[in-house]
Amino acid sequence: MSSKEQKKDYLFQKPGPVSAWKYGDIFSKLSCFIMGLGNIVRGQAVKGVLFLLIEIAYIVYMIRTGASSIAKLTTLGTQQQGLVYNEEIGIYEMSQGDNSMLILLYGVVAIVVTVLFIALWYASVAAGEEARILKGRGKKVPTFAEDVKSLANENIHKLFLAIPILGILVFTVTPLIYMILMAFTNYDANHQPPGNLFTWVGLENFKNLMSSTDKLSSTFWPVLGWTLIWGVVATFSCYFCGIFLAMLINSKGIALKKMWRTIFVITMAIPGFISLLVVSTMVGKNGIINVLLQNWGFTTEALPFLSNPMWARCTVIIVNMWIGIPVTMLMVTGILMNIPAELYESAKIDGANAFVTFRKITFPYMLFITTPYLITNFISNINNFGPIYFLTGGGPLTLEYYKGAGKTDLLVTWLYKLTKNSNDFNLAATIGLVIFVISATFSLITYRRSNALKNEEGFQ
Repeated sequence: MSSKEQKKDYLFQKPGPVSAWKYGDIFSKLSCFIMGLGNIVRGQAVKGVLFLLIEIAYIVYMIRTGASSIAKLTTLGTQQQGLVYNEEIGIYEMSQGDNSMLILLYGVVAIVVTVLFIALWYASVAAGEEARILKGRGKKVPTFAEDVKSLANENIHKLFLAIPILGILVFTVTPLIYMILMAFTNYDANHQPPGNLFTWVGLENFKNLMSSTDKLSSTFWPVLGWTLIWGVVATFSCYFCGIFLAMLINSKGIALKKMWRTIFVITMAIPGFISLLVVSTMVGKNGIINVLLQNWGFTTEALPFLSNPMWARCTVIIVNMWIGIPVTMLMVTGILMNIPAELYESAKIDGANAFVTFRKITFPYMLFITTPYLITNFISNINNFGPIYFLTGGGPLTLEYYKGAGKTDLLVTWLYKLTKNSNDFNLAATIGLVIFVISATFSLITYRRSNALKNEEGFQ
């Protein structure tokens, strides 16, 4: 390709490091090492200086703390806190030592800052190339004031997304990386900083959790099984009962529809944890329900609503229905009002009864609309901390399970107990990672296979 053809070709390349190195001049190539140089030499001095200051700040940060923070991640500390004899004064003094928890945190922060810097570096090179291409096309290169003004017009999406993206990096991505890495350490009750160091153990936590023969593994699998059962039953019991209730209230011949909806919505107005605590008291051994059942002669002793594993599990499912059914009822009510009346009229002409109409029209339409809701509701139920913690506390407890886990504990409530009561942060992080993998895998597979994604306009 001739130099003239190359010159013409680069005018239509996507701005970035590749086009800068392949088609750019000396300043374009140097801008890959000196951020903002491509903007400075092409009349965008303010933008170029800002990019250069970002690079200087990153270099200073890496020299002072960043590089050492990343390097320390390999060991998570070598100097343990302890007493050291001071020969000058003849006494033992406390040596502070390293703090593995802070080393891991600072290392994660340094990695996130580096990734953010790489993104900004790419943006700086692309900005320099964009200015070069504009000049090559004979167009005006925008000034810094014009760039700022564009944030209120064609580039308003960049302005609105900047703060959320920064917030996600700080409050979501960084803690998530920290938790994931913690799952590969031995940060437990015996390795608590700053008194003790913790180190990398690879996949040992996952091996102990899933495949060992001790009490830990024999707790994980039953708790995981109950978590999945709970997620399925809690989701579909509220879903189908909510559909039934909405159809019952919306059916012809039912008077005072608004009053009935209001009565059921009242349960949503009361904070869920208050309802759960009240119900927990009511179904206790000396609660009002057991007292009334005994006084009325239905039973001679208190029923084990919370003390028997099977009774406790059934109790939390039923109480969760009391909280969840009104939510589904409201959602389904809106969907029912939007189903085309022509579909029902055609079915009636064809002689379809109420059951056939529901099976062929109402339910398929609702399922088509509510598939994303079902997926998210199932995931939220897997992580539904409130009903279990406030109603049963994970009980009844059993000696068969590891460190205080109970028969109604979900993975998320067991995770909480491991951190609060046992300081087994490594196991808690491992369980959290398992929950994340299960939730993400189920969500992606189910949603990608659903008609809500594959055939968005398909229901007629």
